Amino acid sequence: MFSIQQFFSKGDRFQELLEAAAQESHESVRLVIELMKSPRNTQNLDDLILARRKEKKISDQISNELVKTFITGLDREDIESLARALFRIPKTSEKLAERLVMAGKHLDGIDFSRQADMMTKATDAIHEMVKQLRNLEDMEKMKTFNDRLQLVEVEADKYMNDLLRDLYGGKYDAIRAIVIRDVYELMEKVVDRCHDAGNVVMQIVLKNS
Repeated sequence: MFSIQQFFSKGDRFQELLEAAAQESHESVRLVIELMKSPRNTQNLDDLILARRKEKKISDQISNELVKTFITGLDREDIESLARALFRIPKTSEKLAERLVMAGKHLDGIDFSRQADMMTKATDAIHEMVKQLRNLEDMEKMKTFNDRLQLVEVEADKYMNDLLRDLYGGKYDAIRAIVIRDVYELMEKVVDRCHDAGNVVMQIVLKNS
């Protein structure tokens, strides 16, 4: 059996593509956070859509490379699973961005800074985990990134419950409460998508360690 270090050797095409996918996922979250600060700046939405198109192109490239490659160090299903998990991050970010733009004035005065911080931590962690696949001699480093991701996901769930409790308390009128809830849920889903990708990375690591 090939070791994962052999599979993800320097210059390996699949590793390069997965790192590129992780980079575009990271960029999509950065752009949606910028949009959260200025929801009326549609340029951020345009840039995010472009980032997702790049991610889709990378995902297609991975599929094409798998068709042309007869021997891979990892199961093809694992490569496809990670590519698919990474693709879902910008996909969810784009949905969030579209909702932010549509919500307009209903979001005036709402502080999303804590959600922005959690999304940043989550996407930073998964970005580093994918890059760390090049060098698995330092397993503690990989575990550290995964632990951070797990903690962010738990924090996001808890914070979401607190926010919903506040919404259900009648603080906002019905329409605004629905809009805010939808945005909250999509923000949490961005963190969940990063968490899902992290789980795939750890499954790959454990299977090939």
